[in-house]
Amino acid sequence: MQELYVDSVAHRYGERTILSSVYLNCQIGEVIGLLGRNGSGKSTLLKIIFGSIRPDYIYMKLNGQPVKRAYLTGQLAYLPQSYFVPAHLKIKQLVELYTNKYKADLLTQEVISTNLNRPIGNLSGGQRRVVECLLVLYSDSDFVLLDEPFSQLAPLIIEEMQMHILKFKSQKGIILTDHYYRQILSTSTRIVLLHNGCNYKINTIEDLQLHGYINSQ
Repeated sequence: MQELYVDSVAHRYGERTILSSVYLNCQIGEVIGLLGRNGSGKSTLLKIIFGSIRPDYIYMKLNGQPVKRAYLTGQLAYLPQSYFVPAHLKIKQLVELYTNKYKADLLTQEVISTNLNRPIGNLSGGQRRVVECLLVLYSDSDFVLLDEPFSQLAPLIIEEMQMHILKFKSQKGIILTDHYYRQILSTSTRIVLLHNGCNYKINTIEDLQLHGYINSQ
């Protein structure tokens, strides 16, 4: 089974417990929406899975194999909240670096094709965010982590990014988080809420109200 499996994640910052016995799994064909208030540990969890933060404890398997840092496998790609691609690299260089299997398709995207010879740092903030998100989605990785992919984007561009995410749903396992919870709900096949350091399965809007994520209408 092609699956990202994470169990018993625990992490503290000083005396503050951020995550406690968190469980999360994602299979190829799923888009997992990860919701939670500011400070609930969403970004921390994604960084732990990727391997840029070493947690107090984690048990993780990727495609059935135990791993400590998923980025070392080459099977998982990660979009952080902040820019991660060096500003001086040209778009055509990045396409060569990040994708092989989906390269031809990526080159048909307008923001890519019209800026091939431009350094990514010369793009607007919104364009740069879109390009970085596309590089991660169109990478050869089986699994993708997207931390606030819709930030800095206009509503129409958010819809476009949702279409790109759904396009890869059958080929990848995707975990995404964002403050635009309605977009998360409409894009995801399953919702997980981080609250008080733990994770909760969300089936309805009422579940989000029950856990205090949104106010009752």
